[in-house]
Amino acid sequence: MIKDEGNKPPRQGSTQTSGGKSIGPIVSSAHLSGSAAELSELEFGLIVAGNAFNRWMVRCMNAAGLPDLSPLDILVMHSVNHRGRSKKSADICLVLNVEDTHTVTYALKKLLKHEVVISERRGKETFYSITEKGTFVCDAYAEIRESCLVDSLRTLGFSNTDLGSIASFLRGISGLYDQAARSAASL
Repeated sequence: MIKDEGNKPPRQGSTQTSGGKSIGPIVSSAHLSGSAAELSELEFGLIVAGNAFNRWMVRCMNAAGLPDLSPLDILVMHSVNHRGRSKKSADICLVLNVEDTHTVTYALKKLLKHEVVISERRGKETFYSITEKGTFVCDAYAEIRESCLVDSLRTLGFSNTDLGSIASFLRGISGLYDQAARSAASL
């Protein structure tokens, strides 16, 4: 039920119905809006964008010729391919900010089965590297990404500077949520 707020001007960020009534911000959980409705709007945007990004990665990888991978599998594969250097599972977890290391271990096992990564023991550590097949798949993914995503992005008018600013903001928000998670864990 929409609360009638009389002749009050709408809050910044709220949405107006055709009848001129304010229905509040676009959020997924209005009960969490409280004194920071804009934060709830941001969280909803992150949820929707995150799900769209995950869906995009899976569809792009399917088109590149490697079906049945989860979004995390794909991120791990690209991380292993990054800069052509071998990586430890712990380093992949650190870079991707994955707390549950077993999920990355499972992704690496899946990628080993698909023969897109190989493992090598060095002392007590296991390092993972991309294979020729993995490089081929990553290159195909990059081509599809360029034609389906990057070209469309240009039509929206975003500059590389705009995207860099958004990326910087999101990394900052990530730190904020990490700190809040540590605080909540200590309660």
